[in-house]
Amino acid sequence: MADIWWKADPHDLHRIVDRVSSVYVERSHLDRDENAVVIVNKRQTVRVPAAMIAVVLLGPGTRVTHGAIRLLADSGTAVCWVGEQGVRMYAAGLGPARGAGLLHRQAWLVTRPKERLAVARAMYGMRFPGEDVSTATMQQLRGREGTRIRRLYREHARRTGVPWDGRVYKAGDAFAAGDDLNRLLSAANAALYGICHAVIVGIGASPGLGFVHTGSAISFVLDIADLYKAEYTIPLAFDLMAKGLTEERDARLGLRDLVAGTKLLARIVADIKMLLAAEGTETDTPAAGELWDERLGAVPSGVNWADDRDSPAEAAFPGPETASRPASMGDQHIAVIGPEFEEPDSDPRTSG
Repeated sequence: MADIWWKADPHDLHRIVDRVSSVYVERSHLDRDENAVVIVNKRQTVRVPAAMIAVVLLGPGTRVTHGAIRLLADSGTAVCWVGEQGVRMYAAGLGPARGAGLLHRQAWLVTRPKERLAVARAMYGMRFPGEDVSTATMQQLRGREGTRIRRLYREHARRTGVPWDGRVYKAGDAFAAGDDLNRLLSAANAALYGICHAVIVGIGASPGLGFVHTGSAISFVLDIADLYKAEYTIPLAFDLMAKGLTEERDARLGLRDLVAGTKLLARIVADIKMLLAAEGTETDTPAAGELWDERLGAVPSGVNWADDRDSPAEAAFPGPETASRPASMGDQHIAVIGPEFEEPDSDPRTSG
């Protein structure tokens, strides 16, 4: 079974920054046509090159063939099964990362209080440019962040003329509470979480090993998304509300345009590397699978170690030359949503 995940050599996979950020599919059928994923519904047919997608989000009413999933897995594309409007994520597959170096580094940092605090301070430092946070406690940083966010809400309310009565959010159902502005904030944040999740999985880090947030399977997703809310989702929600655009789709499309225009995907990759990777660590370089050794650290896999060899190095086998990448398609988001389902027929033989 292990060989299935490594069918595509790591060197042949497109880097996460070169891929379309996400493809959201709802009320459609996914199939495979050679090296493309074909999305079909009664309204349209869309072909997307599998190797150029960072993540496919499968929403309600979606059917997918075994061939399509196999192609996406071999292409290193993350597949996520999500609820309506992308609020909940029910399951996810592997992304394009093939090495565990960044994951090991993240686990090392998060399990050592001193190093974890340093990363958390660095995250808060990105929100307070020009300020010294090197000696602040987590309690002090949380207080400063709360003050900053309240001030941002007030400033954008004055800028847009949109009344602001405070943040209202119901855990587990982001769209069940609050006014239109709060629902726009929740919708934009949900889309931002999806993008950050795709990047984190794509470069081989863990969504669950957070430094500020803890106890959730997406703690690190929340950590990273919080770095960009003040710049992206908060002003976007106020701007949309000022224009009378109050649907979840408006928030998702608005964030898509911002992500594409500012190249946020590449920025997230760079920020995660800065926060986690030690100086000189190359996280883009995919590592071949190795075997742990208590004396040597690691030795090559894919070798019959019963053979007599002068040194473990002789067992190593060279990887293929790095494949050239096609031109970047940019930081885009694609949504393919089929028409509303028809009312079921009263005849059980035709009700589907």
